[in-house]
Amino acid sequence: MDTKIGIFPGSFDPITKGHEYVINKAATMVDELIVGIGENSTKKYLFNLDQRLKWIEKTFKGNPKIKVQSYNGLTIDFAKSVKADIIFRGLRSGVDFEYEKPIAETNQLLDPSVNTVFLLTHKEFGMISSSIVREIIKNNGNANPFIPDSVTI
Repeated sequence: MDTKIGIFPGSFDPITKGHEYVINKAATMVDELIVGIGENSTKKYLFNLDQRLKWIEKTFKGNPKIKVQSYNGLTIDFAKSVKADIIFRGLRSGVDFEYEKPIAETNQLLDPSVNTVFLLTHKEFGMISSSIVREIIKNNGNANPFIPDSVTI
């Protein structure tokens, strides 16, 4: 029997409770889920890669199906390099779908063997984004309600 591998890519700057919810949901659908932290040289991050890796590892330490790995380049190439069958993406709203749909269609053209699966986040987390959480942190607000317990700012 083949092992079904999925990836959940993102920058996770920082990881949010919305990410945590969707990652846990995705992990129930595959034998192994790799949380891929994409590095984009043109993007300015608030938290360094090592910190983001540690937070994700700590968040999912109790789930042996979930691994974390960083990557550079195209997500579809990362998916192929880890032999993933599925790219999971979380959706909070129709705006997310409109953003994610052309990326998924492009990935399908680049490699038809890798499918994208969209998962809805829980309505409790629908308004949470890393961008909003970063703004709260930058302005000395309390981001704790929006980030996993493992993330300490």
